[in-house]
Amino acid sequence: MTTPDIAARRALVACAALMVGALTLTACGGDASAKDGDDKGGKDSVKTSAAKIVISAKDGSTSASINATGVKVSGGKLTEVKMTMAGSQQAVQGAISADGSTWKPKEQLERGTKYQIAATAKDAGGRTAAANSIFTTVTSANSFIGTYTPDNGTTVGVGMPVSFNFNKVITDKKGVQSHITVTSSSGQKVVGHWFGAQRLDFRPQDYWKAGSKVTMKIDLDGVEGANGVYGVQKKTVSFTVGRSQVSTVDVNTQTMTVVRDGKTLKSVPISSGSPEHTTYNGQMVISERFTQTRMNGSTVGYGGEYDISDVPHAMRLTQSGTFVHGNYWYNKGNPPFGRQGTSHGCVGLQDVQGAQGDTTGKWFYDNSLIGDVVVVKHSPDKTVSPDNGLNGWNMSWSEWVATSTA
Repeated sequence: MTTPDIAARRALVACAALMVGALTLTACGGDASAKDGDDKGGKDSVKTSAAKIVISAKDGSTSASINATGVKVSGGKLTEVKMTMAGSQQAVQGAISADGSTWKPKEQLERGTKYQIAATAKDAGGRTAAANSIFTTVTSANSFIGTYTPDNGTTVGVGMPVSFNFNKVITDKKGVQSHITVTSSSGQKVVGHWFGAQRLDFRPQDYWKAGSKVTMKIDLDGVEGANGVYGVQKKTVSFTVGRSQVSTVDVNTQTMTVVRDGKTLKSVPISSGSPEHTTYNGQMVISERFTQTRMNGSTVGYGGEYDISDVPHAMRLTQSGTFVHGNYWYNKGNPPFGRQGTSHGCVGLQDVQGAQGDTTGKWFYDNSLIGDVVVVKHSPDKTVSPDNGLNGWNMSWSEWVATSTA
């Protein structure tokens, strides 16, 4: 049985608890009846900043862009942005735009790396807003890149295609191709062609017009090229097409005639492939140039038939190993240079050891550009495959456009 005194005390404690709860709620929620300007908890004292900060890489994300990650603000101006590699003090340099609306890193971010961004901004009334994000950029395993040629700012010959080699198999060819555009100041229509699932070349129907400027816009950042595999490139690249030079090798006469801008510069003797190792026919594009290089037959399936450490003035025509190059080892017991083919499929020019002196090989090397065309005709061999080097010109235009996904 409860005495009256004990009951009274319990009731008093319960009332006190209710009063504390009411006070607690009032303190947390503020006074709903407070007037504007009340310095005891009015609206002005709790009004948030009008500045709204957006960090493109969401907090906790694991596939952030290495190119487009940055900070934007509306309703105010950025006052400070700090970006570091998460867990360290290693800063990432960046800059706030002149109008204070954006911030971007100065350089491309690393793939598969964890970063942290802390940003602050102020609105017109001086009120501060802040935002933070910790995220990880897309990993190498979940991204793809395209190694392309030609390089930005180069001058090339009229036969030079734009060629991309992707480091991952592309299953959405249409999606990838639609984010690469190639245009020419000449107005020529440029179309892409897929060689398999990892190579995409672009060219016009005929050789580029001499003197034209070609621009390729690569907008693959965030494009899903295969299931769960995203592009990371975003850039614009341009190159210039130089003079028009097409050289024709006639295996029957063992000569090469060099024509520039429609005029013959010179006709020179050559040594094509021997009857056992014939030279490909077709239109071939110079893709690499070396003052001197080693040529080892074992690297192209010839065993130990030759290994020459200092081949002069070598210019690659196919990926399988066809070059036009200087030859200083021509057997003097043979007929004079230019009377018969003696090579393993290359086009040889008279030269001297050391790549010095006034020789045919040096002359042709000095007068050639990557992208120049060398046409071989009247060889007993087949026509070179379009994907063996940069040699898509050996495919008809109808065949070329047939695999385009544009």
